[in-house]
Amino acid sequence: MEFEEKPLESRTVFHGHLIDVEVQQVRTPTGIVAQREIVHHAPAIAILALTADNKMILEKQWRAPIAKTTLEIPAGKLDRRDAADSVHAAKRELNEETRYQAQELKKLSSFYTSVGCMDEYMTLYLATGLTPVENALPQDADEQLALMTVSLDQALAMIKRGEIEDAKTIMAIYYWRGMQNNG
Repeated sequence: MEFEEKPLESRTVFHGHLIDVEVQQVRTPTGIVAQREIVHHAPAIAILALTADNKMILEKQWRAPIAKTTLEIPAGKLDRRDAADSVHAAKRELNEETRYQAQELKKLSSFYTSVGCMDEYMTLYLATGLTPVENALPQDADEQLALMTVSLDQALAMIKRGEIEDAKTIMAIYYWRGMQNNG
């Protein structure tokens, strides 16, 4: 069975600081002409940062697309400072957002965040052996973050109660639960 759609025309309808939006006209394998709206986003990283007392760092912040405050793991996009190096981005974001550095930074997984409309590709890291940074990098001027730490049981309960709704954070918590179950 053929799945690939053939683009007939494409135009960028929005170019922004964070995203670009492209509208495509495509022909499906069955011959139907359809429209696709695609959000282009820079690659990104996310970090499951575990403290010495086995708690994860969460960030509370406002998210305009859903008009509410969320609880999330530290994350951010790769930018010109990272030279397309996701490890560099993870170290930088950990410093900027939490003021910690990791003795060990281990890649856990890479994934697309929302394949129905976006090409954002995210890499999830596990950060352990956290120590305060000596040279704090400047935080993004437009970000307001409040940090908290929670145990695995607390994080799982927060998911169940709907207090944590962010997909990357839920994925990281379930990975952490798997780590605990497998020793």
